[in-house]
Amino acid sequence: MGLFLEGVDKLLTPPYSFEILHGLCITGEITVISLTLAVLIGMILTILRLTDNTVLVKIASFYILWQRNIPVLVHVIFWYFGVSNLLPEGIQSKIQNWGGEVIYSSIAIGLCMSAYYSEDLRSGLRSLSQGQREAARALGMTPFQSIRHVVLPQALRNSSPSLINHTILLFKNTSLAMAIGAAELTYTIREIENNTFLTFQAYSIATLVYLIISLSLMLLSDQLARHFRIPQR
Repeated sequence: MGLFLEGVDKLLTPPYSFEILHGLCITGEITVISLTLAVLIGMILTILRLTDNTVLVKIASFYILWQRNIPVLVHVIFWYFGVSNLLPEGIQSKIQNWGGEVIYSSIAIGLCMSAYYSEDLRSGLRSLSQGQREAARALGMTPFQSIRHVVLPQALRNSSPSLINHTILLFKNTSLAMAIGAAELTYTIREIENNTFLTFQAYSIATLVYLIISLSLMLLSDQLARHFRIPQR
């Protein structure tokens, strides 16, 4: 036990503590970017599936089917080694200078998770009666206005637990970015472990960090559910 604590103390002091903090910041950066992308595209997919245009509905449905049935790691590798090579060399160089590993992994994770967010929103929509949209149309709203002001807000409320759960999954999936060399938390911990040979201590710290953040998101989910719960009369 003493050796374990000594190892932990060593890893929690500079320079290793700074490296861990930097890795956590990169993890947060990937999480924020991919989450923003996933939410925006998820909403767009949901709106497309609500339209009366059969072509748009099929395109959205195919996109969701494609993203949900391919592992996230494959998406990350596909974007970094595949899609990146299709871009002009000038653009490739600029992206790499800005942090290509972070950008490509964020895009891959965001696009993949957008399919899950869309399904969550769709489940929330199914809980609403058709009369909601009809009432909005009766008040003079356009189909887009009825979706934006009436349908989507209620769908978000109803699907918030699932959305938070998938947000936790998205956060954990950021560790897959290490496969393409993104210096996020897991990658940093592995590098520290290779340099210090403190395997158990290093991965114990990583496990604790992921656990604390995941549990915090779960607590946030519970608080949001209570805040947005419709009071019973």
